[in-house]
Amino acid sequence: MPLSDGAVTAGGTEASPVQLAKFHAPEVVFGTGSLAELGHCALRVGGRRPFLVTDPGLIEAGWVDEAVGHLRQVGLRPVVWHELTPNPKDHEVEAGFQRYAESGSDVIVALGGGSCIDAAKGVAILASNGGRILDFEGVDLVGLPIPPTVMVPSTSGTGADVSQFAVITDTAEQVKITIISRTLVPEISLIDPRLLTTMPDWLNAATGLDALTHAIESFVSRAHNPLTDTLALHAVQLITGHLRGTQTRPKEVSPRLAMAQGSLEAGMAFTNAILGATHAMSHQVGGLLDAPHGVVNGVLLPHVIRFNAAALPDRFVALASAAGLATDGVPPEEAALALAERVRTLADDVGVPKGLASLGVAEADLPRLARTTLKDACLATNPRDAGAQDIEALFRAAL
Repeated sequence: MPLSDGAVTAGGTEASPVQLAKFHAPEVVFGTGSLAELGHCALRVGGRRPFLVTDPGLIEAGWVDEAVGHLRQVGLRPVVWHELTPNPKDHEVEAGFQRYAESGSDVIVALGGGSCIDAAKGVAILASNGGRILDFEGVDLVGLPIPPTVMVPSTSGTGADVSQFAVITDTAEQVKITIISRTLVPEISLIDPRLLTTMPDWLNAATGLDALTHAIESFVSRAHNPLTDTLALHAVQLITGHLRGTQTRPKEVSPRLAMAQGSLEAGMAFTNAILGATHAMSHQVGGLLDAPHGVVNGVLLPHVIRFNAAALPDRFVALASAAGLATDGVPPEEAALALAERVRTLADDVGVPKGLASLGVAEADLPRLARTTLKDACLATNPRDAGAQDIEALFRAAL
């Protein structure tokens, strides 16, 4: 079913007819102090013995005690599981499922960053589908509905709390696998910007750049549509305007609210439009070296923007404008290059390394990284076709 004639895109130009697009989104509870609603959220989706997935950092920060208190206040009996590490591993997810099954839990609640949320989704997949978590790599391979999920993000960037994605590390092959399924969209995402104030600076920078990558890649994705375009452009505006402020004024409310909203909007954009080469490449570096995902994105994104813009520069004009750059009368190629520089400058400002070598990537790793990138589902929606030589050249430029 095409759009009606005269439809207008987020960039302000008339849209060509496109086929009707699905748009997946959870219920969203957003605002300062909203963690107090956690118990009621878990009750609404049928919880009696919620399985709370979190990590030691959130326990130390005090957020887990507060969350458990809200769950108990409405008569629930939560089980807390926190035995996972950043970039959740296949064996950790399977251990989490065993604990879930033994405890007689029902609803799954995740409180934490993308690693906690992805691990919670992995536990939920195994709870209803059985098998090994690596068996579900790819698109729409989760055959049975999963238990209800309530996600409480503690970072402003991953978008996992609203997405149909889960990314898990295959420890044997040292790669990250991507699971994409409508069943993984949570029932409820509960976003309380207070939780963002206890992130360390490096994590704040990494997740903020991850959200910016979500917004930019979803806007230029082959699968974009007018709904995702609007969200992506506004997310770029919020993130480029406020990420630096969360580093310099970490306890101030306004930048945190803006980043929480930017992360949310970028997450809803990318889960519906999918992503591109930056994420396809970043997953491989993360799988090989257990490197912070958002940091790798921050290094790679400017290079991928230049690569894509060399063939398709027009889509980057609206993005450059959203990032605060002058675009009137500027050739699209120049606007795209300016956007790449804007991203790199922001990465510099928040302390992200300039090259992958500082993260441990070596020249000898590049052929393997390029080869595994070609298998990543995110590459399918990159706006420009990329073969192994292209990907290897991008990795080399980013060293």
